[in-house]
Amino acid sequence: MAIRSAVFLGAFLLTWQFSVGALQAQSVVLGYTGAGVSGTLRRVIEKEKIWVKHGLNVRSVYFTSGGVLSMAMAAGDISVSDSDVPAMLNLAVSGVLELKVIAVTINRLEHYFVVHKAIARPEDLRGKRVAVSGIGSASDITTRMALRYWKLNPEKDLTILASGNTPTRIAALTVGHVDAGLVSPDYVNRVLATGCCRILADLAELPMDYARFGVVMPTAMVREQQETVRNLLYAYIEGIQIFKSRPEVVFSVLKEEGIKDPKVAKEVYDRISKSLREYPVPEPKGIQGVLDSLPNPRARTAKAENFMDTGLIEEIRKSGFIDRLYGRR
Repeated sequence: MAIRSAVFLGAFLLTWQFSVGALQAQSVVLGYTGAGVSGTLRRVIEKEKIWVKHGLNVRSVYFTSGGVLSMAMAAGDISVSDSDVPAMLNLAVSGVLELKVIAVTINRLEHYFVVHKAIARPEDLRGKRVAVSGIGSASDITTRMALRYWKLNPEKDLTILASGNTPTRIAALTVGHVDAGLVSPDYVNRVLATGCCRILADLAELPMDYARFGVVMPTAMVREQQETVRNLLYAYIEGIQIFKSRPEVVFSVLKEEGIKDPKVAKEVYDRISKSLREYPVPEPKGIQGVLDSLPNPRARTAKAENFMDTGLIEEIRKSGFIDRLYGRR
């Protein structure tokens, strides 16, 4: 009888501890869009239970484009975005919602500009159809930036079509509905394998700082929920360290995402791992690069410092947390 009572008491205490832990976990609804790059990092964080380790209960919600993601943020349906800094800053400069970038995980353009094989040079894009996920999304903004860099007028020289995320753009490319589009590093081999297309340009080689991927949230959350925000930053920083130091975890995620060829997986891993920043602090040049690329007229006079908050991530750096993760202290 005593043994049964002890077992019952132990089970009760275990259940009670689990319930208390669940209640104490800080809930976050995280919105994201697109496939690959930031998504692979997020999957690594989830797979290694890093959210839970840092006291977070994160529910990730997928949106088909940056425009839809922005509407969800404006409506309060999500509290954080981690994959489309340009779309979030487009929302912020509109004055609808005050937002802050608290981390930039990749501070450059990362996609490939993929075209049908008949297109040999940027000027051959005149009169062609180019796919983006949605008008006003990061892929749209980035595509227009690349076109202007090549001295093409996105409004006059070609047609930009909203066709959906990377897998949808690949489908549109392979069947010939469009002639060009951005493709993320972990999907580019799939479209090249069809034989329809070639890489016109690797946008990562363009000489510019650009806050493409990072963590954005309402200013009120940064101000009023500092413990939650701090824990989110801890989780992202630790996730990046795992990504860089434990490739086997990333390979398992890539395999689940459909990249089964070890050679392709290593190419994807090497590229993203190199781009992810140990200390993902927002920097004025990268934020300003995004602001300067936005179609919103208000962005012309916007200053990067008004859309970034480095207080908590700098606090984490000074604590030695990052150095300890990488064995430097």
